[in-house]
Amino acid sequence: MENLENLYREVILEHYKNPRNKGLLPDPSYVTVHIKNPSCGDDITIQTKIKDNQIVDCRHEGKGCSICCSSASVLTETMIGKSTDKAKIIADNYLKMVANKIYDEKIDLEEAEVYIGVRQFPARVKCASIAWQAFMQALAKK
Repeated sequence: MENLENLYREVILEHYKNPRNKGLLPDPSYVTVHIKNPSCGDDITIQTKIKDNQIVDCRHEGKGCSICCSSASVLTETMIGKSTDKAKIIADNYLKMVANKIYDEKIDLEEAEVYIGVRQFPARVKCASIAWQAFMQALAKK
């Protein structure tokens, strides 16, 4: 179990140090959602481009702790190429997992599964969730 926790930590740090899909685009075809958590300073903007019910691009920008910023990076990698229906299922399941609610372990969360340990630290659930909540809001706007 300790090796698995180390692997999870490595994935989180890798995405924090080398974020994927970072940087917003001045393109009105993207749905943009910004969320700021004033209690901890996490500040994330998610941009999602949807075409024919497919996530064709997903981007992020913001500042915050390693969990917040890395989960935004993992979110974008996880969602690009998914149908909007599949993306909603994955995001909803992820949010349940980190909040320590009942979730479907059969749904492949890909690298997002590394955030399972966050539920042991209630103060960090918001950090791991903020980008995913912004993404869900973006889907709802489309």
